[in-house]
Amino acid sequence: MTLQTTRGDNGDRIVWNDAVLDEARSSLFDPAWWRSRGALLGEAQGRGAAYFLDGLDGSEWVLRHNRRGGALARWNHDHFLYTGAERARPIRELRLIAHLDALELPVPEPVAARVTPRLGLYRGDVITRRIAAAHPLADRLARQALPSAAWQRLGAVLARFHHAGVWHADLNARNVLVDADDAFHLIDFDKACLRTPGKWREANLARFYRSLAKFRDASLAFNFLEADWSALRGGYVSASAAAL
Repeated sequence: MTLQTTRGDNGDRIVWNDAVLDEARSSLFDPAWWRSRGALLGEAQGRGAAYFLDGLDGSEWVLRHNRRGGALARWNHDHFLYTGAERARPIRELRLIAHLDALELPVPEPVAARVTPRLGLYRGDVITRRIAAAHPLADRLARQALPSAAWQRLGAVLARFHHAGVWHADLNARNVLVDADDAFHLIDFDKACLRTPGKWREANLARFYRSLAKFRDASLAFNFLEADWSALRGGYVSASAAAL
């Protein structure tokens, strides 16, 4: 896999995976273009609107448009300060995912990213392959509990990411996917970065715990116990020690 760079329509900057695409063009990032081909499979709304696509290589893709969160989103939905294509969040995210994929960490395969600069601002999009038969951990726990061994494996997965220096900006129960084999994957690396070892690791885990606790507090049917967290921490500590 090599990431190529090209210019699209209207001055777009596009970075794309040549193991997936022969070429890249601006229409790949337009939901209306996919809809016109009958290849828009569905969509999900959130901080970054996600569109599920019947990709050009026969696999399913996910197109996510970068949107702002918080109070600023009331008047600026999706524009960001432009200081160069390589500093823009979509391209940084795609390059980080490609790096993690090369390390054989469980992330979606990168397809392409686009930045559209205008008057010192930009809008951006990222396309990745959809992880087959995988659903957010939050959805799984709303239906059924995970065995203790699965929580331990999840802890080990998080330790692998931390050992690689990955700080996930939004580590929550919807950005962890679990597939049909109870294997775990991380998604949505917007604003994520690589860091040297430090206290951020514990802060990252604490953020994940708060996410799980929030779902539990909202529904008595949510399957998350303190014993589950203890199992996760056990798997995390064991994997961290093994990596030393």
